[in-house]
Amino acid sequence: MKPEEMNEAVNVVELKPVSPANTAKFIIASLVGIFLFLIPIPRGNSFTIPIGIVINWVSGLLATETVDLASIAVVAFITISAVLTVVNKLFKPAFIQKNELLNKIFSPSPLYFAGRIIGLVIVYLVYFGVGPEMITSGATGGSMLGVSATLVSVILCIAFLMPLLTDFGIMEFVGVLLRKVVRPLFTVPGRSAIDLMTSWLGTSNAAAILTTTQYETGFYSAREAATISMNFSFVSIPFCYVIATLIGVEDKFTIFYLISLIGGIILAMIIPRIPPLSRIPDTYDEIAGKQINEDVPQGVSKVKWALNLAGHRAETATLGTVGQSGIKVYATMFMDLIPIVMALGTIILILVEYTPIFDIVATPFGWYMDLCGIEGAKEVAATALTGFADQYIPPLMLADFEIERTRFILGCATLLQIIYMSEVGLIVLKSRVPVNVGHLFAVFLERTIIAIPLVTVLTNLLVTF
Repeated sequence: MKPEEMNEAVNVVELKPVSPANTAKFIIASLVGIFLFLIPIPRGNSFTIPIGIVINWVSGLLATETVDLASIAVVAFITISAVLTVVNKLFKPAFIQKNELLNKIFSPSPLYFAGRIIGLVIVYLVYFGVGPEMITSGATGGSMLGVSATLVSVILCIAFLMPLLTDFGIMEFVGVLLRKVVRPLFTVPGRSAIDLMTSWLGTSNAAAILTTTQYETGFYSAREAATISMNFSFVSIPFCYVIATLIGVEDKFTIFYLISLIGGIILAMIIPRIPPLSRIPDTYDEIAGKQINEDVPQGVSKVKWALNLAGHRAETATLGTVGQSGIKVYATMFMDLIPIVMALGTIILILVEYTPIFDIVATPFGWYMDLCGIEGAKEVAATALTGFADQYIPPLMLADFEIERTRFILGCATLLQIIYMSEVGLIVLKSRVPVNVGHLFAVFLERTIIAIPLVTVLTNLLVTF
């Protein structure tokens, strides 16, 4: 036997058989997951995905003409979170101390402990409409109560459905097949192709939850999770249409979305390769450890290896594991995330609405946009920064601006900022992904600085006003 033949024989891997039942489990669960999360379907003048319709349906059930159950749920969750955190801090009851999940949730850092208390005060002031207008206004605390109520519907729908994409093998299957395409383009694993598509077509908060969950189960490194959540947690197609309608360019929606798509892909190729994302370590979660392996052994075809990994992954997924995963998502998001959204989101919006801070800080962006050839740049410069607080603010600020081309360009550019603290930012911060506000703001600035001239050039090439 020749030396090269001996080496090849040594490296041949004997595949561990996968039962037909587990192969069928992989195929059926994956097809249902793909349909729910990835298949755009027409709805009105735009498109959405089936899970988006389910979320809207649940939102309608929770918000009737007589009572808003989602808002009541927000008040209840924040109350329980704050009260049990105080009880745990003062009395350390056994039912919390001896339960790993509960102890983690109700033992926050001092900063987040303060956030829960502040969130408790704010949510009662807003819900009952008492106290200072700067807190209860629809532009501040009222807006955050609405965002939190939306999160209730999102979490209710995705907690037990997301495992169809993460636990039954489709990410392993796609990861092996697309590794050599996705990693060179975006510096992330092949399995993230499903995550990237889900993030782009679905809702930004659901996408961020999916990505951080993959990190906390050992399938993404810290850098990869940060890269995906800060570059692909795009707002949904229906929301893009809402933005286009708000700024009065809905008649150009197709080209509006196309420019956002092209710009988003270009930014996703650039941003991961520069600091701060490039400097986040490629280390895995200390609790979960590294679980991913997309390398194809010699002597095994890529498709066979992909099917084998997918089948064995499906074998480990049961109703019990899916239920445990869903309950963990529920508990963490409802008790941990929503109080912080209410507190921090309201504070940031108060700074936007009632102080000149964003106008002052945005002055250099006025000069920058002027250099890029954007008319009326100094008047709308603040929109370049207010998106960091919440995705709704820039289009509302642009809605009455008289120059259509400026509305169009900045509408696209703010969609590409992605990192909204009221949703994506707080979800990432509350996860175990090792990023901080500084990382988020730096990436937000980078995306904004690159997006403005990029969208301007694409608009000049593709749009006639």
